[in-house]
Amino acid sequence: MYTSARSRSAVVLRWCLLAVALVGMAVAPARAAEPGAGPRGAPAAAAALDIPPGVTAGVAVFDRRTGTFTEQHNPRTRFRSASIVKLLIALDHLWNRGPDHGLPADDRARLDTMLRASDDASASYYWSRNGGSAIVDRMVTRLGLADTAGPPAGYPAFWGYTALSAADTVRIYRYLLDSAPEPVRTIVMGNLRQSARCGTDGFDQRFGIPASFERPWAVKQGWSGFGDSGDCSNTTAVAGTRGAVGANDVDVTQRALHTTGTVGNADRSIVAVFTLQPTSTSFGAAYSNVNRLVRSLDVPGGVHPAGTWFGTWGTDVRVRAGTTTSSTVLTELPAGVEVLVRCQRQGQQVEVPPYVNDRWAHLPLYGGYITNIYVRSPDNVLPGVPSC
Repeated sequence: MYTSARSRSAVVLRWCLLAVALVGMAVAPARAAEPGAGPRGAPAAAAALDIPPGVTAGVAVFDRRTGTFTEQHNPRTRFRSASIVKLLIALDHLWNRGPDHGLPADDRARLDTMLRASDDASASYYWSRNGGSAIVDRMVTRLGLADTAGPPAGYPAFWGYTALSAADTVRIYRYLLDSAPEPVRTIVMGNLRQSARCGTDGFDQRFGIPASFERPWAVKQGWSGFGDSGDCSNTTAVAGTRGAVGANDVDVTQRALHTTGTVGNADRSIVAVFTLQPTSTSFGAAYSNVNRLVRSLDVPGGVHPAGTWFGTWGTDVRVRAGTTTSSTVLTELPAGVEVLVRCQRQGQQVEVPPYVNDRWAHLPLYGGYITNIYVRSPDNVLPGVPSC
């Protein structure tokens, strides 16, 4: 290729400037690491985490095989627990019921619903029956929790005011998996492995860990501050009242969304992610924020599901068993949530003026299809997504 003298001079000059810059980089003094900076897998890996602007997060990921943390970000920051405290409520209720830790049928059904579908009425029942904040005090002593505290004076019935940290939540799961009597482990972890798609208050529980990893996983989720905007349909859900939300010396104003549990074979990793999000954040947006954060974590044993993530629009978007508007409705998406699309196929043509589309996206997390009209993409056929 022919190059003019002027072009050759410009190239030489650029190379000289690059060499000077590289030398300057080599001899410049190293900048002190910012808080949380470090390589992925180091104790402080905050710089590698996908924490959306405006979101406050507390994160801890513990690899049980190596006995080390692969992620920590604000691990001892206290968050209002929302429904994560139900782990402590359940453990306290089972504590002195050895040797088989059996429960009467109605009591067992209540405990199962509290853990699987995050039923608030059940939590309030146990809270009142077993001494309220004394439950938290007992469990702090029994498990050696460092950051956990019960509700403040004046709010004795508000179990949602309990404060928890990611680090203490890891300790709770470590007790369950490594030290708890086998019947207790079976009851609690068995329920968390059967976490219902919808909470009894109508909120979708498939965010965070369940959205980001293939089974096996076991989860206890928490949310508060979203009002009555849950629209998750689940015919097996049992109606229940919503518990109070808030905390001791922690933020009680912003919206809270937490995902905790285990991931991988033999419960390889314990994951605890707590978030506070601005009060203007919709449930779907908060759900997507938590999903992005969890997908960025180093979780040994975790396998991400295949597919491509897309944003959605619209409210009450129905996920159907097939690719027609007459197909059975499986659930409804949180408004504006990001979804994982595994494949797409041609089906019934749908019109939502001014849009017309006959393609449907398969969402493995929900086990069904939505019309591509509600997927944020410039074309009717989603780019990079294979046919089903």
